[in-house]
Amino acid sequence: MPTVPLPLPSAALLRAQLPAPDVIASQVRAALAEDLGGGDLTAALLPAHQRSRVELITREAAVLSGSAWYEGVFRQLDAGVMLDWEAQDGEPIRAGQRLCVLTGPTRALLSGERTAMNYLQTLSGTATRASRYAAAVAGLPVSVLDTRKTLPGLRLQQKYAVLCGGCHNHRIGLYDAILIKENHILAAGSIGAALAAARAGNPGVAIQIEVENLAELGEALDAGALLILLDNFTLDELRQAVAHTAGRAQLEASGNVNLSTVRAIAETGVHRISVGDLTKDVTAVDLSMRFV
Repeated sequence: MPTVPLPLPSAALLRAQLPAPDVIASQVRAALAEDLGGGDLTAALLPAHQRSRVELITREAAVLSGSAWYEGVFRQLDAGVMLDWEAQDGEPIRAGQRLCVLTGPTRALLSGERTAMNYLQTLSGTATRASRYAAAVAGLPVSVLDTRKTLPGLRLQQKYAVLCGGCHNHRIGLYDAILIKENHILAAGSIGAALAAARAGNPGVAIQIEVENLAELGEALDAGALLILLDNFTLDELRQAVAHTAGRAQLEASGNVNLSTVRAIAETGVHRISVGDLTKDVTAVDLSMRFV
């Protein structure tokens, strides 16, 4: 992976965006149960009193994310494990850099290694990809948003990693905002009817409606839509949509977005761009835990 550009979010801002400690603990518990089952048969071959020192190294440049989950793994296995971080979430890291030093019971360090690394390499991969999208639209008044196309069981973790990379979160799930899509419109009978139904039963909830052409955009604007998703519009259609809307609604582009197209899409004047690629096609960062 190439060197990741700055700027990136502050550590204080990212800490405020972490899930609650009990949520992280629950996620870690489930991940450990997957790997440990009834216990680590191999680590049990070592003396219970043995202690070790371990260095966490990155073999490639990236953006760090997931330290709370990494740390949580060892805390649950043995409270005596000590971690001394030399890098923080949201920071660019370089190939060969030491990220953390761990000391504690050897059994716990060995048993937690894979689960902890799975978290850190996946979330750092997500943050690294997000940082590239943020860099691609730098200087333009647009937000790059994630989607619900996350890895199963890693929704909150990947949403946090997206923030570490300098992009933004869309809705977390189906429960915290409304996105009216083609099938919802067909079931309701029209764009206007779908919007009316959404407003009637959900005061205070963000409502977005998807449109597939300029005619549907006009219908949505006439119905008072304030947040509109432009699905698979061409660049020319996006420019026309921005001109026709004239600030009456927030416009979000979606579909056929990748690192080679996102800048041109942003230059059309849309306010937001949603990108499934941020979370669904992640390449894990190459990390190593070395016993010293």
